Amino acid sequence: MNTGNSKSLDRRAWRKSYTAALFEIDKTKLAERIAHAEKALALRARELFYAAGDNIEEGQALDDAVYALHALRNT
Repeated sequence: MNTGNSKSLDRRAWRKSYTAALFEIDKTKLAERIAHAEKALALRARELFYAAGDNIEEGQALDDAVYALHALRNT
């Protein structure tokens, strides 16, 4: 298995969920989108915690996404 490719897929998965939450226009679906994105972010953060290598930029992007979702939830 190519770990570089699976890492790329993991990175895309949380970003896709995050983007879906940010751009959800149906207020009845927003809370569900945010919850799904938060779960994906937490999973990726845990993966990065145990991953070898320099993941500082993605870690910072995860932190920023968490703050943005929190703000979105409270609007």
